[in-house]
Amino acid sequence: MTELYLKYEYGIAFSQLLLAMFGMGATLRIVDFVNVARTPRAFATGLSLQLLMVPLIAVLFLALFNLHAGVAIGIAILAAIPGGTTSNIYTYFARGNIALSIAITAVTTVACLATVPIILKLLITDYVPADFQLPAARIAAEIFFSILAPLAMGMLALRLLPALAPQISTWSIRASLALIVVIILGATTSGRLDWAAFGLSNVLVVTGFTLALLAAGLAVPWLMGAPRADIVAIDMELTVRNVNLAVLIIASLFPAANAATSELGSMALFTVLVYGGWMLMPALALIVASRLHKNSAAAPTQPRIE
Repeated sequence: MTELYLKYEYGIAFSQLLLAMFGMGATLRIVDFVNVARTPRAFATGLSLQLLMVPLIAVLFLALFNLHAGVAIGIAILAAIPGGTTSNIYTYFARGNIALSIAITAVTTVACLATVPIILKLLITDYVPADFQLPAARIAAEIFFSILAPLAMGMLALRLLPALAPQISTWSIRASLALIVVIILGATTSGRLDWAAFGLSNVLVVTGFTLALLAAGLAVPWLMGAPRADIVAIDMELTVRNVNLAVLIIASLFPAANAATSELGSMALFTVLVYGGWMLMPALALIVASRLHKNSAAAPTQPRIE
């Protein structure tokens, strides 16, 4: 399995992301993009935090901690990618503004065609070999063919086959999750994931980065007076990131088969996967808190007995 994974790592990562985005596309309509106009202030806040605040938090972590170059690259990639395909689902369960969540996810996913190469170039320059050239055009092409094209095809499937679209989405996402398991198993058996090499200190840094994004997503919209539903949606967009895209970028830039950069890729991949696990915890906590708040607000008050 190790040799097969090393040989086909990029293809597996590409297929996994393509299936995930096709499944997401089968749940989206053009009106989801138009919904941006209904909440312009909330959308502008979420977009600004996604494109500006998250990279600034990453810069802060890179400056404060003496990180292994691969860990720094992993954090930079996490900062560059947009929100994840599951942020809308978590927003729904947390009773947030689902239309706002979908709008931010959709627009930042389209925008990442340009923003990901720019943010990566700004953040990883100091952590790669001197002769390393960031293939911005290739990254943009990969984003188009693995994210935007399958997203559009999924939306077309929803329009042409509305009755079958839910099943198409479900099975596409299930297949993508199965490939995530293949990636984790392949990376582990090939030596890509080494807990001893990664170390507890790096786990703590990634944990801190997760909590920093969570805090920013809650605090900024709250200070701006946003309603609770908008705060939940924005926070989910910041915290639940598109780890699938991060895995593809790492497989493309630092393939396991390339001995010269395999260590960087291994540490970056471990960083992204640790974040992928941690980001679900605050998301679940936010769901529980939101539901408790909703139930408390809906609970009838007991009549006062004189």
